[in-house]
Amino acid sequence: MRAEIIAVGSEMLTPDRVDTNSLFITERLNEIGVEVIAKTIAADDREVLAGLLRLALTRADVIVFTGGLGPTADDVTREAVAETLGVPLDEDPATIERLEQRFARRGLKMPVINRRQALVLRGAEVIANDKGTAPGVLFEREGRLIALLPGPPREMKPMFEGLVRRRLARFAGGVGVFRRVLKTTGRPESQIEEVVQPIYARWASAPTPIETTILATPGQIELHLAVRAEDAERARVVLDAATDEIAAALGPTLFARDNRRLEEIVGELLRERALWIATAESCTGGLLASRLTDVPGSSDYVERGVVCYSDRAKTELLGVPEEMIREHGAVSEPVGLAMARGIRERARTDLGVGISGIAGPAGGTPAKPVGTVVVALAWAGGGRVRTLWFPGDREQVKFHASQAALDMVRRHLIDA
Repeated sequence: MRAEIIAVGSEMLTPDRVDTNSLFITERLNEIGVEVIAKTIAADDREVLAGLLRLALTRADVIVFTGGLGPTADDVTREAVAETLGVPLDEDPATIERLEQRFARRGLKMPVINRRQALVLRGAEVIANDKGTAPGVLFEREGRLIALLPGPPREMKPMFEGLVRRRLARFAGGVGVFRRVLKTTGRPESQIEEVVQPIYARWASAPTPIETTILATPGQIELHLAVRAEDAERARVVLDAATDEIAAALGPTLFARDNRRLEEIVGELLRERALWIATAESCTGGLLASRLTDVPGSSDYVERGVVCYSDRAKTELLGVPEEMIREHGAVSEPVGLAMARGIRERARTDLGVGISGIAGPAGGTPAKPVGTVVVALAWAGGGRVRTLWFPGDREQVKFHASQAALDMVRRHLIDA
């Protein structure tokens, strides 16, 4: 079976908003054997939506709209679909009652404008929205299913999960596509490809073939694996075996077997070992601490982070000797290691991280060009420091530096 997703919202055609709903919907549809053949982001425009629906009806069995179901005049998904299908919109009494009760619980009277959200295609199934005001709608026409779902992910996702369980899984009845994302860092794409290509070749002719894709993203290389299977358990067995084979070939370069971020992996290792970490950052400006604390529960292992951008800050806050900075420069291995040791001692933590570098676009020299970064890690009785060079603009250099620091911590923890 084939599906098409139409994400509605003029705001998603600007640089400020991104459609994430289609990624979630695609994954869930793939798992029940439905192939997504097209995704479109459309403005809140009746003619545009009508044209997209007419095209989708010629090529898709399942059509999913997200967004455009609000109460205001620019929310036109309902009207566009109704006009295109030639089906009237009726006010659903149960939805009106639910909306009134929702407002009443907040001590408010429902605005008249919200009655628009109770308009549904005649003959359609209404999907209650427990997280918001706009109900979803499921309509069947000549063997095709058309779903209209709200745009906010917290409202759309539980609706779609219920829709998959109740209707789409039986409607599809096909072989699902199950995926896994493995992540590596510290080695370029060409080296990763050289290692895994012989393995990929064997998988292509296996009883359950594995489709593979290698993708370079900032600071890491991703290996995307996909299998077609009749059930999730069979897919899990195949993907587990494939992951083990890749892990044996790549060793510690592979940091995630399940699409988790590097900061999540590091956080889990710190928590398992009951260790505390503190950071001292110059060129990254607090990015490493931000990434560590983006993980829920990071208060279990992150003690503090210091941004010591100037030479004076390195001396006053971390105790880096002035003569060391004069002799070696702020971007040097002795200073980087002194930063790591200084923050560890002052924070009284198990680990201290120091980062210093030249993020650019100015400040480089022939000896230390833009992109030069020193990353250091200190622990009781020891330390490690590396000088690295990263290409790209200022933002890219900062991210690569934080990634290298996280990976240094990870490797230390798995070796300890």
